Amino acid sequence: MSPGAPEADDLARLLERASLGDRAAFAELYRATSAKLFAVSLRIVRERQLAEEVLQDSYVAIWNHAAEYSRAKSAPGTWMAAIVRNRSLDLLRRGSREVEDVDEVLAGRLVDEGAAPAADLERRAGEHAVRECLGELEPDQRQSIALAFYHGLSHSELAGHLRRPLGTVKTHIRRGLARLRDCLERTGAVER
Repeated sequence: MSPGAPEADDLARLLERASLGDRAAFAELYRATSAKLFAVSLRIVRERQLAEEVLQDSYVAIWNHAAEYSRAKSAPGTWMAAIVRNRSLDLLRRGSREVEDVDEVLAGRLVDEGAAPAADLERRAGEHAVRECLGELEPDQRQSIALAFYHGLSHSELAGHLRRPLGTVKTHIRRGLARLRDCLERTGAVER
């Protein structure tokens, strides 16, 4: 493999070798990608220990499904990042279904004296305005913004995922955010 950041071709070759049971190739793949994939998980789960668990689980899945990877569908880094992202989100979803601590249940039943129905209504109106304004964007702009902000993809990850040049992706986001801001100002959801 070339020095510095691993190239997509290098990672694809390592995945191909790993799919054939080559443990040395898988170890090299791990060394080349684990730091970045750990950062992806940590950005989502926000706890180091949970991110480590997700990373371990993700690499088991990568090992078991390496033969399913296809260069025609996505870059190897994008494919592995999607596995980590999905496992991170699954962990968060599972966590919300676990049995709650008794103290947390009791605390949740306490009445919030500071609750303000007007503030809640204003927040909901703002959320509705954002949804409406997102609907006014061009599909490429909407998709790029949604993947970046809701799924945490960086510009370069977006370019790989969407199979578009990095400059094009940045332009979609910049123009989309400008149109979104204008729409939100027009609807009064944000002040000028």
